[in-house]
Amino acid sequence: LQWSSPPEVIERFKSQEIWFPPPQFYEFCRLCNFSSLSELHKFSSARALEGCERWMAVILTASDGYIQLLPGDELYPEDPDYTGEKKIIMSTDKKIEDLMKEGSVFHRIVIKNTNNLAVYVNIPAKYKHINPLTINSDCPDYNSKL
Repeated sequence: LQWSSPPEVIERFKSQEIWFPPPQFYEFCRLCNFSSLSELHKFSSARALEGCERWMAVILTASDGYIQLLPGDELYPEDPDYTGEKKIIMSTDKKIEDLMKEGSVFHRIVIKNTNNLAVYVNIPAKYKHINPLTINSDCPDYNSKL
């Protein structure tokens, strides 16, 4: 075990020292909003009774990677396949860059390879939650001190 700040964890992920799945990358980007553990505690205590939302990422396969679409994204389906029974496959011949240029309402994790992720969110968070910082694992432009 090793205690690390969210930016340190993202940096170790980027350098391929460690790996974790995209949902955890999303949460580390969320944690980068807080400059101290006490600030995080204050935030979590204040919103604890607000509720939460069930999420299911929907994967869109592009020609050069994947996009995990999350609720609120303009490409997120109205009726997502929560159980996998429908076997819905979303794919396009477009490149990720083109999909990003064409879009305007984002709640997604862009995956170019296992250690190259980027989180894009420009919608308001529900239930007084906080959105993750937009962090691309290719460039460390974050400033959390947690």
